[in-house]
Amino acid sequence: MTDPRLPAAYLAPGSSSFADFLASQAPELLPSNRAVPAGDASALAPHGTTIVAATFPGGVIMAGDRRATMGNIIAQRDIEKVFPADEFSVVGIAGTAGLAVEMVRLFQTELEHYEKIEGSSLSMDGKANRLAALIRGNLALAMQGLSVVPLFAGFDVREEQGRIFSYDVTGGRYEETAFHAVGSGSLFARGALKKLYRGDLTESECVLAVVQALYDAADDDSATGGPDLTRRIFPVVHVITGDGGRRLPDSEVAEAADQMIASRMQRPDGPAASLT
Repeated sequence: MTDPRLPAAYLAPGSSSFADFLASQAPELLPSNRAVPAGDASALAPHGTTIVAATFPGGVIMAGDRRATMGNIIAQRDIEKVFPADEFSVVGIAGTAGLAVEMVRLFQTELEHYEKIEGSSLSMDGKANRLAALIRGNLALAMQGLSVVPLFAGFDVREEQGRIFSYDVTGGRYEETAFHAVGSGSLFARGALKKLYRGDLTESECVLAVVQALYDAADDDSATGGPDLTRRIFPVVHVITGDGGRRLPDSEVAEAADQMIASRMQRPDGPAASLT
């Protein structure tokens, strides 16, 4: 007996893609279908800035600063930009904050829907491809300045290693090696990680490296927020291993930030790269 409260489409077997189902049944709910004024709309909403990720033996770490900007104004000091996508992956947002958060929620539902319909989780490559499709759907808004460029990372249970994927506004997907950063401060963050990164970093050393990279990004990019010692606002850091993903407690991130800042008191420009 069918439920008279639900349309037939909700009860019939169909696509394992929740985004495709939503596009056919309620397309107005998709983030990409928001109506905005003609022209450049980039000044209408807060923007998230810098996200960094780095792999270590046995996992991957992603961290994001806490600042959102509107032009030259700090719109929010404690925004969260890194979110779990599922048990073994995370996504960090850069770009138009409101659209990005909606896209993350849709992506989370997409992965959960697939698992319920198919009875198994998507592969790491499958997850990366699904996110690419959602970004591609936002292209019209991106052309008006409302771009969303996330960073995706996770632990590949089949290959038993951490992996990182970056994107462009057209939905182009690129797998990165070792580390990557996106957002306005990404150039400086990647420059810092080039000096700090090693393939044999421990988890705690990798956490300290990404926190250092965000600090260096904030040092040169006004849109990136560094550790706020007076308000005790620190980066959001997620660690993903074969045991799943977890967000580090603020106390642990604060300890890493305090350790890093104490060392910067002696060497403001950061640790030197080894020449041997």
